Amino acid sequence: MLDIEMTFEDSDVRRQFEPTPVLIGRGSQCGLRIVNWRVGRQHARLLRQDDDIVLEDLGTLAGTLVNGARVVRHAPVLPDDDILIGPCRLRVRWVAPDDAAPALAFAVAVAPALPNAAVPTPAETAAPSIATMPLPPIAPQRVQARRRLHAALLDALDLRRRDVAGMSDGTLRAEAERLLTHIVASDVDLPDDAAKQALCREVLDEAVGLGPLEPLLAAPDITEIMVNRYDEIYVERAGRLWRHPAAFTSEQSVRWVIERIVTPLGRRIDESSPMVDARLPDGSRVHAIIPPVAMKGASLTIRKFPQRRPQMSDLIAAASLSEAMARFLALCVRMRKNVVVSGGTGSGKTTLLNILSNEIPDGERVVTIEDAAELRLNHDHLVALEARPANQEGRGHIAIRELVRNALRMRPDRIVVGECRGAEAFDMLTAMNTGHEGSLTTLHANSPRDALGRLESMILMAGLDLPLSAVREQIAASVELVVQQARLADGRRVVTSIVEVAGMESGRIQLQELFRFDRTAGFKGCGALPGFSQGWSDDGVSMDPAWFTETSMPKGAPSSKSAPGFP
Repeated sequence: MLDIEMTFEDSDVRRQFEPTPVLIGRGSQCGLRIVNWRVGRQHARLLRQDDDIVLEDLGTLAGTLVNGARVVRHAPVLPDDDILIGPCRLRVRWVAPDDAAPALAFAVAVAPALPNAAVPTPAETAAPSIATMPLPPIAPQRVQARRRLHAALLDALDLRRRDVAGMSDGTLRAEAERLLTHIVASDVDLPDDAAKQALCREVLDEAVGLGPLEPLLAAPDITEIMVNRYDEIYVERAGRLWRHPAAFTSEQSVRWVIERIVTPLGRRIDESSPMVDARLPDGSRVHAIIPPVAMKGASLTIRKFPQRRPQMSDLIAAASLSEAMARFLALCVRMRKNVVVSGGTGSGKTTLLNILSNEIPDGERVVTIEDAAELRLNHDHLVALEARPANQEGRGHIAIRELVRNALRMRPDRIVVGECRGAEAFDMLTAMNTGHEGSLTTLHANSPRDALGRLESMILMAGLDLPLSAVREQIAASVELVVQQARLADGRRVVTSIVEVAGMESGRIQLQELFRFDRTAGFKGCGALPGFSQGWSDDGVSMDPAWFTETSMPKGAPSSKSAPGFP
């Protein structure tokens, strides 16, 4: 007999004894019943072969995980194996019937269970979820048809219990398309052929792909996708946000898409851990959050990875900076100046950092460190590191600060940190000042002065017990250039200021503005040459002083005053 201990997301622990074989799923015929949207009708099976306990996944879309890895068949099942099915974590061991009787009696006395009862889950006992909120009065006929076909296709995949885990994406899509063809052939209430093909494509995308997000991800002019709830999708085009008419069929469909994104990466999202960061195969950054934290329903934000690597010429063409500013920044990177790119959320910091990093000369060893990998450097000698969040047990967390410290042991010529957010700022400044000149990073701030203030705060909050004067001296000795980015009201991203850090005076860091953006005059030099350029002529590096006096009015700035036409 199997002794099965079940731990749910709300830490509720149940114990059940079952003879083998035992069927696990949400269907009424299952001996171990878990009623949850992430559990198939017949999800998995436990059986005994020889002296071993064997676990078999029955081809469900959500899959079965053992010790964090998705499995089709796992044997032998050991007492300390961690089995995850939907919201339930299982531990299984074999007990002789005589040994099971007293424990079974005790379990029944403590927590009586209904015969062949459905195992209560947190989803059943919690307050009504977003799915119970009132929906629009009557869905359009097309949406109703999508929902009907989507439910029928999922039922067909579930009933066939195909080995979904062993299928490639192409094979799974072909199988789903074949099943959908049979379903459509028997449905007499569908529209004409042209509309029927589009409807089938939408249903197929939602069942085995990313649903209505597929065409949005393929659109080259969309840079960000925001799902507020299943029927509310916004996109960013040309720096501005627009409501898109696309929608999912239900709240559950959004959750399936989120599961489809995070499961291959070995990450989880559930009621006990309702937030997750991930990325798509093309590198696009994904953030998902579900109830109970998301009040309106599951929310999804995708920052698309550019299909084409942007160049400095693209920024000039987009009127993000002047040609003189671009030449000066490229020269500073080549001459190993330490640069901090500052700006607000969505101001284009990472894009500019990526472009500046591509100015690093060949032959130098570059180590990039990011919270979520976004940089794409055209560099041969490159090591890319990415931070890792803790697992469900709270273990395995690797912070950016730890990666920065390890990067110093990797003999880097340059260190590029995607974004400084905490104590790693001190290690980054130390690297800039100890033989790793020419390093680059970004941080969130609204002005160059605020950027230095944020660096001070991050170091002081790191618990290093350094006096403020020492912190400021470290910043003044390490950072040489601050580049300020901003997103204007029309959606255009521009470099609003380039500032030289000119040392300390009377306990205050001195700044010298070299370039600035004026809304009426455009980009203009401030008339001052950078102090660090005095030695460049000795090295045979030429810099045109006219860069710092000329004024350039941006031309051809993209217009975003009219809403885009959506298909």
